[in-house]
Amino acid sequence: MPGALPDGEPVPAGGTLPESARAGLGKRPFGIYVHVPFCATRCGYCDFNTYTAAELGGGPSASLATYPALAIAEIGFARKVLGDVDAGVSTVFFGGGTPTLLPPTALGDILRAVDGEFGLRPGAEVTAEANPESVDEASLAGLREQGITRVSFGMQSAVPSVLATLDRVHQPGRPAHCAAWARAAGFSHVSLDLIYGTPGETDADWRCSLDAAVAARPDHVSAYALTLEPGTRLAARVRRGELAGTDDDVLADRYLVADEVLTAAGLGWYEISNWAASEPSRCAHNMLYWTEGDWWGIGPGAHSHVGGTRWWNVRHPAAYAARIAAGNSPGQAREVLAEPERQLERVMLGIRLAQGYPVPMLGPAGRANAAAVVAEGLASRGAYADGRIVLTQRGRLLADAVTRALTD
Repeated sequence: MPGALPDGEPVPAGGTLPESARAGLGKRPFGIYVHVPFCATRCGYCDFNTYTAAELGGGPSASLATYPALAIAEIGFARKVLGDVDAGVSTVFFGGGTPTLLPPTALGDILRAVDGEFGLRPGAEVTAEANPESVDEASLAGLREQGITRVSFGMQSAVPSVLATLDRVHQPGRPAHCAAWARAAGFSHVSLDLIYGTPGETDADWRCSLDAAVAARPDHVSAYALTLEPGTRLAARVRRGELAGTDDDVLADRYLVADEVLTAAGLGWYEISNWAASEPSRCAHNMLYWTEGDWWGIGPGAHSHVGGTRWWNVRHPAAYAARIAAGNSPGQAREVLAEPERQLERVMLGIRLAQGYPVPMLGPAGRANAAAVVAEGLASRGAYADGRIVLTQRGRLLADAVTRALTD
């Protein structure tokens, strides 16, 4: 995951969790995130913890071939740390990187290890992210046979010039073919990811991408504003003046267009950047993140959270492999959140959801400010009358300001 991290405190070699984290374990939803940190090429806008073969130098401890066994070993380590508590897994998410650079059987082996150690709950959601160029009809059928239930394709744009600026290598029509192949393989849940605000993208380009996404008939679409992350090639090009950055007002207009087009296509927003055809079409794994569930992140740089304690693994695959081989926690550092920090995150994430956030669960200052948020048109009057803060469309554009008002 991108972004600056706090220094944190050391993670014990045995991965032992504080008693405060263990309290209630098994009573909250529990998921597994598996980070596959490999990509065929590096996209110019991406600052995720990913590596190409050239960047890794071909070391045997940091390869596609050795990674599945390392991930399975960490799953076993997680079971030891969590003990014999019944923490059945309700969601598994293979993210990256490009998980589909691994063969379907390798993802299946990791999934069976999760099931063997923790047990998959009935109807568990199992998602695999995929770059469109990394799959075909046969591999998608293989993923479905291995127990993957949901697939999410990184479409980003349907416009060649925009894809070129992002350093994406797939052909513009490829995601639609992938969506059709996925449905033919038996996937009932197919998602497409879009990015808006790429330097040089026009309003017409964005509408073209939205129309192409809708035409592919996914039951879920994510649409994110491009963030120019420090250290990326794209940010450097903008800094040098080779490309013009995108104005915040333009980003807001693009969001409104996305909401208009996706809503008209029968996809309703359920989180600020996510639209789904129905409740079963929503990403249950992400809902777990947004509603303070527990999850264990497997792999280099993966993040975990259990009962208010969160930690993150060492980033480089070789360092990760060395710790796993020694039987030690791959955790680089952790932090135990104090109640004020947890409350801030509950509000910040909760108001991003269409279900909103209960007014009685706000602090005294938040409850006092809630009426003003409604009066300013940032939250629904009807929902407020029923005791919840539910953002209006304008409120979604100003969600950070609403969070500040409700947590001051």
